[in-house]
This record gives sequence, C-alpha cells and structure tokens, in this order.
Amino acid sequence: MSAPSAPSAASAPQEPQGKPKVSEREARQVAEAAREQGWRKPSFAKEMFLGRFRLDLIHPHPMPASEDVKRGEQFLTKLREFSETRIDGARIEREARIPDEVINGLKELGALGMKIETKYGGLGLTQMYYNKALALVGSASPAIGALLSAHQSIGVPQPLKIFGTQEQKDTFLPRLARTDISAFLLTEPDVGSDPARLATTAVPDGDSYVLDGVKLWTTNGVVADLLVVMARVPKTEGRKGGITAFVVEAGSPGITVENRNAFMGLRGLENGVTRFHQVRVPAANRIGPEGAGLKIALTTLNTGRLSLPAMCVGAGKWCLKIAREWSAAREQWGKPVGRHEAVGAKISFIAATTFALEAVVDLASQMADEDRNDIRIEAALAKLYGSEMSCLMADELVQIRGGRGFETADSLAARGERAVPAEQMLRDLRINRIFEGSTEIMHLLIAREAVDAHLAVAGDIIDPDKSLSDKARAGAQAGRFYARWLPKLVAGPGQLPGSYAEFHPAGHPDLSTHLRYVERSARKLARSTFYAMSRWQGRMETKQGFLGRIVDIGAELFAMSAACVRAELMRASGDHGREAYQLADVFCRQARIRVEELFTRLWSNTDDLDRKVVNGVLAGTYTWLEAGIVDPSGEGPWIADATPGPSQRENVHRPIH
Repeated sequence: MSAPSAPSAASAPQEPQGKPKVSEREARQVAEAAREQGWRKPSFAKEMFLGRFRLDLIHPHPMPASEDVKRGEQFLTKLREFSETRIDGARIEREARIPDEVINGLKELGALGMKIETKYGGLGLTQMYYNKALALVGSASPAIGALLSAHQSIGVPQPLKIFGTQEQKDTFLPRLARTDISAFLLTEPDVGSDPARLATTAVPDGDSYVLDGVKLWTTNGVVADLLVVMARVPKTEGRKGGITAFVVEAGSPGITVENRNAFMGLRGLENGVTRFHQVRVPAANRIGPEGAGLKIALTTLNTGRLSLPAMCVGAGKWCLKIAREWSAAREQWGKPVGRHEAVGAKISFIAATTFALEAVVDLASQMADEDRNDIRIEAALAKLYGSEMSCLMADELVQIRGGRGFETADSLAARGERAVPAEQMLRDLRINRIFEGSTEIMHLLIAREAVDAHLAVAGDIIDPDKSLSDKARAGAQAGRFYARWLPKLVAGPGQLPGSYAEFHPAGHPDLSTHLRYVERSARKLARSTFYAMSRWQGRMETKQGFLGRIVDIGAELFAMSAACVRAELMRASGDHGREAYQLADVFCRQARIRVEELFTRLWSNTDDLDRKVVNGVLAGTYTWLEAGIVDPSGEGPWIADATPGPSQRENVHRPIH
C-alpha cells in the first residue's frame, strides 16, 4: 500500500520535538479506543464478575485433540533432552549471556517456531503445549524462556498471525520459524503503560515511512533480526494517523542498539535501548491500518500473556522439588525441618498453589486452543495471579532454605554443597510482576473489563460530556438492566447443599462445598461492585485500591474453580485423582481465607488516610524522616533524554552466529 508522496528521507517532515502533551482524559480515551469492545463469545471470568457462576463453560475440562497431544509430546521429549544436555543455566547466570551455540541449537530444534503453522516451517504446537515447552525450558534457564516467549508471544509472529497480510506471512513467518529472532518495541524512556504519550514517529514518505525515536527495555532487541515497532503516524488531512505497528529489519540503516541493559534477575536477558534515526520502513511492512497499533498489541497479549504464568508454573514445580528434598534432609531438634509445623505450612502452600496455578494455566490455554470462549480476562487473571503467587512461593523457599537460600549457587558449590539457585529464582521471578503489564496496571485492565456491562448501560450517566437527554436515556436503560440483574444476586445454587454433587465422590475430600462458596462469592462480588458504582459513580475509576481488591477476589475464585475442575478431571481419568482432590481442597481452604480478608478490606481499609500521607510525602512534609542516611545513588536525570536524532554511541547489536 503506497502512501502519498512526500519529501525524501533526508528531509522527511518531522513532528514537533518534545514529549506529547496529553491530558488524563485523553490518555484514557486512547486506552479505551484500543480495547476490544465487543463480547462475541462467552467468558467464564466476565460472567463471574457479574455474579453468574457459569461452571458449564469450564466443566467438563476441555481436552486437546489426540494429534495435538502426539505432536506436542514428541517435541517436549526432544526439548527435555536438549535442556538437560545443552543448557547450562549456571553459565548463563555467570556470564549474563545465552551462548550463541545454545540459541543456534534451539533454532535447529524448531523452538523459534513452536506457535507458527507447519506450512510456514513452524511446529504448529497448541497454546497448551507451547506453554508446557516454555515451563520446561524456562526451568533450565529463565532467560531462555524469556527469549522464546518474547519472540513468539509478543514478537513478530503473533501479530502477523492475527493481523498480517498473506504477503507478510509468506515473507516473514518462514524466517521467524527457523532463523530470525524477533522483539516487540513499545516502551520508551518516558512512556510505560500510558501509550498516549508515545513519542516515536513514523512519517509517511512516498511508499515508505521514516521512523525516529528511542525505545527502552527492548527484550530480545540486542540480538533480534526483526522488530515489531509501535510508532505514531502524524494525523494530516485525509490521513487518520495514530499509533501504528510496523515490521522492521533490525539491521536497517539508522538503527542503533545503544545499550544492553542489566537487571537484578534474568541476567541472560538480551534487553536494550534502541534508537531509530531516519529509518526507512516500506509501507508494505505496516501491520494493519494506521492507528491500529495499540489494538494489535492488546489483542496479541490476550493469549500471549499466558506464556508468563506458564513459566511461573515451572518455577513453582522447582520450588516444590527443592522444598521437599531439602526439608527431608535437613534436621533440627531431632526431626526433619519439614515436620515442624512452621515449615510444613510453607511446603503445603507451595504444593497447593503450584497445583492451582497449573490448573489455571492449562484451563486457560485449552480454552484458547478451542477458541469457543473469549479468554481476555482469564489470560490477564492468569498473568496477574501467576506472577504474584510464584514470587511468594520462591520467597517461602528461600526462607525454608534459611541462610543457604540467601547464598548463591556458586558459593554453595565452592564450599562443597549442592548448588541450589534459590536466591536466583527469587530474583528472576520478580520481574514478572512488572513484565507485560505491572500488577497495578493488570488490576485496572481487568477491572475495566469486569465493569464493562455496567458501563455499557450506565456509562453515559457518569460521563461529564454527555447531555441531560443522553443521561436520561442512560438512566432508563440502566433501570431496566438492574431491575432484571439485581434480583438474581440474592440467591443461587451456592445456597443449596446438594449443588455440584459430582465434586464429592466417595472417599475423596468434598470440593462441592468450595464451588458453592465460589458461586456465593461471585454474587457477593457483583453486589459489592454495584454498591461501589452507586456510591462513587464517576469517581469509581480513581478508587484503584478498591478495584484491585475486586480483581484479586476474582483471581482467587477463578483459581479455586480451575483447581476443582482439574482435580475432577484427574480423578475421572485415574491420574492421581485422590492426591489431586487433596491438593485442590487445601488450596481452596487457603484461598477462602484470602478471599474473606479481601472482602473485609473492600470497605475497611486505610485508602483515604494513605492518600493524605502520599500528598504529604510528595509535598515534602516528611523530608525530616529521611535524615540520618547517605544516598548511594549516582548522578544523572531520573529519565534519560530521548530526543530524536543520530546516535552518538556504539552499536551493541549482537547478531547470533
């Protein structure tokens, strides 16, 4: 597709320099426009937030096709052998780099094309087996898991699969399946989860665009061959403009990887700072229409987010293994430490939570493969819950290991003990609460989807820009909706002792009581959301503490549901069913305690007091409290200068040979 004629690249028109000035309302409008607006398919989590416990959407547990299982298991066998014999996780941690020969081995194995269709040279794995593969290889080296996930979950293959033209697929997917590594470039030095302020520009110039700007935290960017770049096309007469997605050759003139970033964990991560100066990109490389970039990014993440909790499952399994082995070998006061109640409670938490987290990821993955349900909320809940709970599990493992948990694996080996990288696991997992949407952003994203039905019928009432007549129509519409909806929140199957009886087979713990609790809690959650909207109306979006707790309750209820459904599947198939029921029962009992606390904190909290303290802190009221220390921070600005222009630094881009 050709763009209107414009000056040559050397003199291509430039947007005015400086940060885009965007109001809070404008920023929200940009984010809202990027949302997938409709709900064409059912959603278990959406229904749950509305107080409707649709167990039929997840039970019986969906199952993969036999051919998909065969293909997936064959690859897992090869990947396991590779992970055990070719990946040295300690070396990657020590050298802060994945060796070229390991990456080339992964290419030969076909690991770059796990999710790419076979007709393009990929393996064509399902989401279920792709996630199992990431959990496996990520347990050998989290940095490798991150490399493969960034390449396929958010890099070039996924947006091309959904939004690319046939020509783009034919051109790029065979390369991405076997030889080329991809990266996703959205974040900028002064732009994180607020893309409305995106400063990188893509100026039309004949049959090309000219890119200028700086991108930060470009995972895989240091070694990538192909990039997905989000840039702002100027709005002009006859041209919509807006944030737009492009496939860019990493070796194009004008691209400089100015820095390879170093982090507290994931030390083998090839993450950098990339500068674009007058980089010419063919219009044929634009993905979708102008202005569709954010929608493409968010849609890509709907299932892409499942890769991160999949690796968290792998981390939980490893934590459980080490906790079991160590707690049986280490003795204190005459018996193994695992037999002491204080330590045993931690082991039980790790075991039960690992079971539930795997249940959440496998259920959401299989639902994604079947494509019968809209899983945007389920995937987001899996990411949120997995990242938070895996950090807690790793922290508990470090505590169980005591001083040895704080000691590095190399130090342990140097003095003759098993090199257990517990402290590394804790460091590596910490980024997951920030990657692909921080916990705080995930709370807001999920909350927005959870209240979508309310805003659809009553949004105009609280919109200050709507006229009185619009508000009146919205009020009438809302009245009809709530007249039908509210009475259904009073009673339900959760109050009937015989409900969900199939989850109480003879000789097994009673999981039906937990499902009844979920059903009652879903209605309570919906009532709480309605009360909050009635109370705060237009200020609801500012009540981030409340919204976060609403989402956390939903995450726990989803995990309880998934754990019960998985346990019943395992019982029915004769695969450790009794043990699965026991783990599901313990997890649900632990989760119910957390849910009750969250419900209490919806209305009994310090949110208002916290806000007053924060205002004082930011105003400098409490600077006296900071006296008596030395700040070891270095000099320099809080945010690096990202003014477009030619690079003044050495290019540290490292092609894999």
